[in-house]
Amino acid sequence: MMPLAIANTGEEFMIKKVGGNPEIRKFLENLGFVVGGAVTVVSENSGNVIVNVKDSRVAVSKEMAQRIMV
Repeated sequence: MMPLAIANTGEEFMIKKVGGNPEIRKFLENLGFVVGGAVTVVSENSGNVIVNVKDSRVAVSKEMAQRIMV
């Protein structure tokens, strides 16, 4: 298991855990980051990532990406 922030670009991963306080977890869940869901890193810039999740493209900060374990 590793944080989404260091995942390889272009590879599809399964979300295994979403950390943080309940507000942060709910926010990420609303964006489509749910345990068991697929996520693909499209690009990365200084730890900030753009991902495809649930047929949507989402930009996630480095801090948020550290809380999503794949």
